[in-house]
Amino acid sequence: MAHFLVATDADWILDQVQAALGGPDTTWTVCRTGKEVRGGVARATTPVDAALLDVQIGTMGGMAVTLDLRLEESGGRLPHVPAIMLLDRSADVFLAQRSAAEGWLIKPLDAIRLRRAVRMVLAGETYREGIAENPSKAAG
Repeated sequence: MAHFLVATDADWILDQVQAALGGPDTTWTVCRTGKEVRGGVARATTPVDAALLDVQIGTMGGMAVTLDLRLEESGGRLPHVPAIMLLDRSADVFLAQRSAAEGWLIKPLDAIRLRRAVRMVLAGETYREGIAENPSKAAG
């Protein structure tokens, strides 16, 4: 059984995430604004396995939400929730690298990449599109 939090104000993103990750034992918390995420995690009756955060959500996007979750975690007010940011473009990788997110994908989304990102993050790994796996090898 998995419980995911999805933060987006775009129905098409919610539809794609739920279609890719949904199953008979999957439960969801859906937040339509970034400001709702902290409360969504705190009120969840089942621990949130991962949060999928749209980088553009009204006035508090995925980067601000991820940083807020990390601050609340460090203060002992929330448990650790792995964050996967859904980026609009490759230029957003610069922000994602500074967000403390365990993973990110660049839109357009597809089921294979979404499932791979979630699987890796839930296994304690990272999933980061748009950067070289090993920067020292990429430079040489």
